[in-house]
Amino acid sequence: MSAENQLLSKSTEEFIEFLKEKNIKRFYFVYDPGKKLVFSSHKQLNDITDFLNNDKIDFDKHEGLFFELDNDVDVIHSASVHRTNRGQAAGGVRFWEYKTTKDFIKDGMRLAKGMTHKNALAGLWWGGGKGVIAKSQNIDKNNLQTRKIIYSNFGKFITSLNGCYVTAEDVGTNVNDMANVFANTRFTTCIPNTLGGSGNPSIPTAKGVISGIEAALEFLHMGDIENKTVAVQGLGNVAVPLIEFLFDKKVKKVIACDIFEENVKKAKNKFANHNLGTYKVNNDDTSILSQECDVLYPCATGAILNKQTIPNIKAKIVCGAANNQLEHAIEDDKLIFNSKILYVPDFLTNRMGIVNCANEQYGYIDDDPMILKHYDKNSEDSIYNRAINVFNESKNKQKPTGQVALELADKLSKENHPIFGHRGEQIIKSLVNSNWANV
Repeated sequence: MSAENQLLSKSTEEFIEFLKEKNIKRFYFVYDPGKKLVFSSHKQLNDITDFLNNDKIDFDKHEGLFFELDNDVDVIHSASVHRTNRGQAAGGVRFWEYKTTKDFIKDGMRLAKGMTHKNALAGLWWGGGKGVIAKSQNIDKNNLQTRKIIYSNFGKFITSLNGCYVTAEDVGTNVNDMANVFANTRFTTCIPNTLGGSGNPSIPTAKGVISGIEAALEFLHMGDIENKTVAVQGLGNVAVPLIEFLFDKKVKKVIACDIFEENVKKAKNKFANHNLGTYKVNNDDTSILSQECDVLYPCATGAILNKQTIPNIKAKIVCGAANNQLEHAIEDDKLIFNSKILYVPDFLTNRMGIVNCANEQYGYIDDDPMILKHYDKNSEDSIYNRAINVFNESKNKQKPTGQVALELADKLSKENHPIFGHRGEQIIKSLVNSNWANV
C-alpha cells in the first residue's frame, strides 16, 4: 500500500513530513455542486478526496476545506467552510492535538457544520465555518514566542482566503492569540478590548447556556436551578464562568473534571468556599457523564454522547457549551431521546459567543438590546423560547430534540444573504481559479 493510501491514518507529525516530501505548502478540497463530488488541489491527496466523497457522517457538501503548512513551526492551519448562503463562514479557531489526519479533518468539518446551524438559529447573517490548527506533539503550547509565530501565520493564512471565512476564538486559543491573528488579517472577531474588539466571548456563552438549562428545567416542571446538582465536563474558559453563574443561582453542588491539572487547581482555588467537587481525568475517562446529578453540562470536546456513554447518564437534562456533543447526529439523538433524557442541542444554546463576536463591527452600547434579546424570555428568538419551542415540537411529534432543531436550522441556513447573496461560494470559486494552492 502506498504512502498516499495511508494518509488518513497518519499522525500529525507523519502527515507534516509527507507534505514536506511532496512539496505541498497549501491544499484544498472543494465541493462541485454540479458534479456532486469533491475535488482536490493535488492528486497526491486523492486518498482524502475519496474519503470525503464517501463519508456519510461529517461531510455535508462542505463548500471548501483549506489547509496550509506553517513555514516556521510544525503545525497545519486549516479553515473548514460548510455553508455560506447567509454570509461569510464564521467560527472560532481551535488549537488541538489529533491522533490522526482523519481525526483532524473530521473535527474541522463537524465543527463548521455546527456553526452553520448555530448561526442560523441565532438569526445571524453569517454562514458556518471553523478554523483548526493541528499541532505536533513536539510543540510547546505554552511558549509565548511559539504561539505568536503560529497565530501570526494563521492570520496570514486567513487573509489568503479572501474573506470566505472569518475566524474567532475557540478551544486552545486566547485573546492574546487573537491579537496576533488580528495583526495579520482583518477577517477576524473576538479581538481584544484594547484593540476595539469584544474580547473573550466565554462569559456571554456561559450565560446563554444558563438560559438553556432554565428552559429545560421549566419544561420538565423541575423548578429553577436552586438546589440542583450539576456535573460539568471540562474546566476551561466557558465552564468557569458557568460554574460562577450556577453558584450565584444557589445550586446545591457542582461536580467537575478536566484533563489538565492546572485547570482543576484553578477551579479549586476560585471556588474554595463553594460546594465544588473536582478531579483530573485522562483523555478517555468519561466517568463524569455517569455522575448522579440533575443536569449534565458537557463543556470539553465533542462526540462524547454516544452508544457507550448515553446508557450510563443519570441526569434528567443534558445541556452544555461543547460543540457537536453527539458522536452520530441521527443515531445518538434517537438514543438519548428514547432514554427519556432531555437533550438541549448545543448549537441552540451555546450561541452567545458568536453573537457577541458578530456584533463587534457595529460598535458598543451599554445594555445592548442586540445582545440582551437572546436572554430575554419575551423575545421570540431568544435561547429560552427557541428551546421551549423545540421541546414542545419534540414531544408533540415524538421526534428527538436534535432532529427538530436541526431541521429548523438547516432550513434557515439555506436562505441567501439579502444583500450579498451566496458570496462565499463565489469567493471559493475565485480561489480555485486563481490557483490559490500553488501561490
